[in-house]
Amino acid sequence: MAAQAMEREQIQGDLSSRKPRILLAASGSVAAIKFGNLCHSFAEWAELKAVATKASLHFIDRASLPKDVPLYTDEEEWSSWNRIGDSVLHIELRRWADILVIAPLSANTLGKIAGGLCDNLLTCIVRAWDYNKPIFVAPAMNTFMWTNPFTERHLMVIDELGISLIPPVSKRLACGDYGNGAMAEPSLIFSTVRLFFESKYHAGGSNN
Repeated sequence: MAAQAMEREQIQGDLSSRKPRILLAASGSVAAIKFGNLCHSFAEWAELKAVATKASLHFIDRASLPKDVPLYTDEEEWSSWNRIGDSVLHIELRRWADILVIAPLSANTLGKIAGGLCDNLLTCIVRAWDYNKPIFVAPAMNTFMWTNPFTERHLMVIDELGISLIPPVSKRLACGDYGNGAMAEPSLIFSTVRLFFESKYHAGGSNN
């Protein structure tokens, strides 16, 4: 508890001179078509860096991302590493970020995180994460995938890790089915993260 309080005080002091640092990540769901909108929602409030899994790139329009937001993929994971002592991207991104937001979180990536797997840039970041810092996830998947017993087990595991869930909503899904499993709207994801951040690190202070 003392370490967490010290870290919170350090971040509060640090944030007096800079914007929050948000690492936004997308995994392989059709909802990744909204990733550009999500980045724009955060752009004026926070410093952003983005991470995309290989599967998510099928849905992300890179031209829709803010021009000043760097996008990191699996191809960059070891591209700058040549010898011992060189920086490791997933560690550098973890150190840089105040908060990690995974939206959309696919059923596959949820299962990987719950199982401790780290076979791409995003899951390496999660496995190396300092859990004194928040992670938010916004799942997106077919209704039957969302209600599958595996999903319930995986959600219990990530809850034990302290990962915060932004639940999916019910609507007509991309596959044509109607039901729960659609990713929350980017505006709701943004407002949830911002409210949490400002209540945690600016309690009793300015929210500007």
